[in-house]
Amino acid sequence: MKAIGKYLVVSPRVEEIKSSSGLVLSSEDTDELRYQLATVVEAGGLVDGIAKGDDIYFDKHQGHHIRLGGELYKVILERDIVLRM
Repeated sequence: MKAIGKYLVVSPRVEEIKSSSGLVLSSEDTDELRYQLATVVEAGGLVDGIAKGDDIYFDKHQGHHIRLGGELYKVILERDIVLRM
């Protein structure tokens, strides 16, 4: 698989989020969050500063899902990344 241009292929990750008091938020509560953690699987040739294997947060309402080899990935644009870990 090869991403083209400013596109990235990412693998969304399930993140355990705790409240300030230490309680683990339910999946319903985390669904309301706008940004999601993912690992970059492939980055297009025009993407700057992001490489394969980087952990990022992206706007989960952007991009498209794609299933390859039984795995579900998301294809996003570089501009949809809000934070690199």
